[in-house]
Amino acid sequence: MTARGERVALIRGARLLDGTGFLGDDEPLDIAIADGRIADIAPAGALKTAGAVLDGDGCWAAPGLWDHHVHTVQWALEAQRTRLGDAETAAEAVRRMAGSEPLADGRRVGSGFRDALWPDRPTLAALDAVASDVPTYLINADVHSVWLNSAAFRREGFAPAQDGMLREEDAFEISRRLNAADAATADAAVQEAGRRAAERGITGLVDFDMAWNADAWRRRCAAGFAEHRVEFAVYPPGLQRAIDEGLRSGEMLEGTDGLVRMGPLKLITDGSLGTRTAACSHAYPGDPANFGVLTISPDEVRELLTTATASGLEVAVHAIGDRAVAAALDAFTYTQARGTIEHAQLVRHADLARFARLGVVASVQPRHAVDDRDLVTDFWGEQQAIAYPLATLLQAGVEVWFGSDAPVAALDPWVTIAAAVRRTADEREPWHPEESVTVEQALRASSRHGRAELAPGAPADIVLCGQDPRAVDPTDLARMPVAATLLAGRVTHRA
Repeated sequence: MTARGERVALIRGARLLDGTGFLGDDEPLDIAIADGRIADIAPAGALKTAGAVLDGDGCWAAPGLWDHHVHTVQWALEAQRTRLGDAETAAEAVRRMAGSEPLADGRRVGSGFRDALWPDRPTLAALDAVASDVPTYLINADVHSVWLNSAAFRREGFAPAQDGMLREEDAFEISRRLNAADAATADAAVQEAGRRAAERGITGLVDFDMAWNADAWRRRCAAGFAEHRVEFAVYPPGLQRAIDEGLRSGEMLEGTDGLVRMGPLKLITDGSLGTRTAACSHAYPGDPANFGVLTISPDEVRELLTTATASGLEVAVHAIGDRAVAAALDAFTYTQARGTIEHAQLVRHADLARFARLGVVASVQPRHAVDDRDLVTDFWGEQQAIAYPLATLLQAGVEVWFGSDAPVAALDPWVTIAAAVRRTADEREPWHPEESVTVEQALRASSRHGRAELAPGAPADIVLCGQDPRAVDPTDLARMPVAATLLAGRVTHRA
């Protein structure tokens, strides 16, 4: 049996699926691999090789899957934190934190709570009552707010708030500090998380960690990391350093064995739905003065896009509310920058054509639509723009890439694909089923930059599916069996 880590010269007897339909017919084919690329594809038994053979066993081969939006270290460290995603009240979250063990650095950390759905509200007093001496941090599922106790406020040097909450940039700063584990701990967590991702067919991701990641990825690759490809972003504080070091989007990062490339400049231009800070055209219910926030002024966004474009960097602009999406498209129009709008959870009808005309990619997270459906009803019921568009974007000719925003949602491309196809994650009817997409469209959006294919000359980044994704019951898509994952012809997962 072909083992994990082995380089394969031939995949024998697999059916080909490239995200747009079968290549050829439904008969098993052989895939020859040389120098990390697909060398040939022929009827089963027609190709000979002296190298290692992976038995495709009739599985369906698709281009390796990508997650185009991951906060890598934060996602990797989730395994060490108390999970609060299913906590139904603030009181329940407090009880869980009271029973959790502090980490090695003396802090208690929980993550994934969704206070916008709770009947009660977070307070500093409630958290202090059970965790007064141990610095305790609860990270919102959307990462745009953090709930702290008094000991945590003192440790971090922030003035305590009555509700115990820090939001937006202050919350990001707390996350940066919590993620700044020692290098060995962080790298070990990333290695293990990468192995789990390969088990689900992942061969690449875009890393949006809020840190300077060039040195970290060189260090990880030097230590043997080889689970998937990476494109890493920089944020405005690191922009000049990236320019000074000559980093350009798409270019390989030296010292990473060909696995890591420079990605985009990442800008966060508004807040989030769950924290009620996404910049919208209409106010949030019960809060007539709250239209969300533009966290970077439109003038500054234009300046940053101009600098990035002149320096060979693409851009990834976080814009969730329709007002932020419109402002981002204005900046793309003004600067002719290339890149993505990340999230695009509320889009004006008039902006759909602008997306397509400008060639701006919509980098979206389908799982958010089903996770947030109740929040949309509560907070965006009066908005006139389209919430969580998928099919509408594709119909307008917009290029769409899929991701998870892990750890906000699970890093599992099949969970992402299922959410895009089904538009529900429970027993309820699909939410806005008119925005559902086909399995073929979802597979394409989940391949590298939405364009990967299985063809001679293409990288041998391949996932072997135990079932035909197009033929399974949609409720089973999220549990798609992955028989094997190959990265440049090397086995990173074998079931």
